[in-house]
Amino acid sequence: MSDFDENWALETLAVRAGQVRTAEGEHSEPIFPTSSFVFPSAAEAAARFKGESKGNIYSRFTNPTVRTFEERLAALEGGDSCVATSSGMSAILSTCIALLKAGDHIVSSRSIFGTTVVLFNKYLQPFGVETTFVDLTDLDAWKKAIKPETKLLFLETPSNPLTEVADLKALADLAHENDCLLVVDNCLCTPVLQQPLKLGADIVIHSATKYIDGQGRAIGGAVVGNKELVGETVFGFLRTAGPTLSPFNAWIFLKGLETLSLRMKAHSANALELAQFLEQHKNVNQVHYSGLPSHPQYELASQQQFAGSGVLSFEVKGGKEAAWKLIDSTRLLSITANLGDTKSTITHPATTTHGRLTDEERQQAGISDGLIRVSVGLESIDDIKADIEKGL
Repeated sequence: MSDFDENWALETLAVRAGQVRTAEGEHSEPIFPTSSFVFPSAAEAAARFKGESKGNIYSRFTNPTVRTFEERLAALEGGDSCVATSSGMSAILSTCIALLKAGDHIVSSRSIFGTTVVLFNKYLQPFGVETTFVDLTDLDAWKKAIKPETKLLFLETPSNPLTEVADLKALADLAHENDCLLVVDNCLCTPVLQQPLKLGADIVIHSATKYIDGQGRAIGGAVVGNKELVGETVFGFLRTAGPTLSPFNAWIFLKGLETLSLRMKAHSANALELAQFLEQHKNVNQVHYSGLPSHPQYELASQQQFAGSGVLSFEVKGGKEAAWKLIDSTRLLSITANLGDTKSTITHPATTTHGRLTDEERQQAGISDGLIRVSVGLESIDDIKADIEKGL
């Protein structure tokens, strides 16, 4: 375990937490590209495999670079344990497989990543885990959906791409009153802008691919929570099934965490200015951004988020044809479904991120044909606005 002060500010933890220097005395965290580790004796090997002695065994589940990333992210989120995974989706899968069994029930926000919907409906359902989808902001709907078999409440807040905001404290209370776990995907805010565990959540999920990396270089995920749920149960699944984060990607994410606070503040500032610009444009029907006073959950977002993050969406007049025309007219923005990059990206959710959903599922999730999502990067905001203005 590394030695760090829990009273350090988030910015300090993001740079210092989790590192254990080797005998070489390196300043930057090293990468350990090894599949296995050598034991000093047969007795020590046996003790480690039995769990009687701590130490590295095999990089599927013990690697020093990955462990440094896990400890640092846990420190930022205020959790006791973190399990790093090969992707954000594998983090969700690991959580569900580790904590649920046949006959269990999930209540999930309808406003989640399209692939997560597919995971719940197509792959968990045949194993006997049922899911009921509800409106993210309708607390009564959450209450009505809970039944004796419900074990887990799952949501993203702010949602992607409509940036709807859930009342985390209210949902945490609801979950615990019904002996359920509250699992929150904190991808859009990161611990810089929102810390769900401090608001009552039990588990936080991350796609480290997004803002934690911040430069679109690597795929990875993470699960953060307490020692029992995450440090033992989810870790046990990872050790056995192996949806493992590579040491090299862990090192990239460590470098991303060092600048996370600076980047999230800059992303949020740019996104707010773009949202204000779009809100005044004659060819835009509606802008979805939790940092705008016109947002339905603006007051709630102001209470539980430090800023609005860098993702917004807006609906253009003219439906899919107008949306595609605008997207194709851009020269600065990258047409890609990824988000959280220093480079601004633009996509059409109805045919990309939510393209695998049925028309009914997209309609229920509020994904219209005229909806465009922008992940606002760190370029000049004037250049970003000018690039979008051409299409409008």
